[in-house]
Amino acid sequence: MRYGQIVLGPAGSGKSTYCSTLVRHAADARKIVEVVNLDPAAEYFDYEPMADIRELIHVDDAMQDEDMHFGPNGGLVFCMEYLLENLDWLEEQLGDSDDDYILFDCPGQIELYTHMTVIRQFAEVLSQRLNFRLCAVFLIDSQFLVDGPKFLSGTMAALSVMVNLELPHLNIITKMDLLSKAARKQLDSYLEPDPHVLLSEMSESTSKWNQKHAKLSDAIGKLIEDYSLVRFCPLNIRDEESIADVLLTIDNMIQYGEDTDVKTRDFEEQDPEDESEDS
Repeated sequence: MRYGQIVLGPAGSGKSTYCSTLVRHAADARKIVEVVNLDPAAEYFDYEPMADIRELIHVDDAMQDEDMHFGPNGGLVFCMEYLLENLDWLEEQLGDSDDDYILFDCPGQIELYTHMTVIRQFAEVLSQRLNFRLCAVFLIDSQFLVDGPKFLSGTMAALSVMVNLELPHLNIITKMDLLSKAARKQLDSYLEPDPHVLLSEMSESTSKWNQKHAKLSDAIGKLIEDYSLVRFCPLNIRDEESIADVLLTIDNMIQYGEDTDVKTRDFEEQDPEDESEDS
């Protein structure tokens, strides 16, 4: 069995930083976590990938092709579809070792996993063909969740990813270390959200949009409350305990380590005659 996280999130949510943080944390615990870069437009990340989609195809290849003339978004979609058509390359890069733990760092184009099927197809290949036990990790910047309307928007984006991918799923609030104390205290109320409080904040707004769509916002809030569909887990990359808590949650979701053989030690039974002599 092999284990993996499909790391998702909008551009700027901190996916690459998340991956490098987990690699470092695992190394401190004498474990090995590898990363596969699936962003064909990536310019910089501070980890050494075991496989890099840019070696197969770069987004510039699609954009500069004289026949296709893709823009940035279309180029990213084309690159991911090209990867699905060339899975032998990925399989060769990953090898066939058991007990691998791999993070798949996906592009920041949120359409790829909110309503398109390319990432879901990729996950199915990993599970069925390459024997991976997977979970999806959706990252969202904490600075975009510090008021009611933005929180509801982020919640709906997370819900779209959950429904579309059909994988064990964890939503993570990143960049907690960049928040002020006041903003962090305000964000704490969103970890166990009370939609009535959020909606009251929105109803106090003088925005015509909020007033016009008050009933829709109320329906979304009740959906979140009644079914507890979306919850967020905070991550502070400067706090080792916070990193360990997130990793433990994910390991439990994918049952990492449960197939490991229990190490036992054989003890020699003492001869009864020796026991009598000792006494």
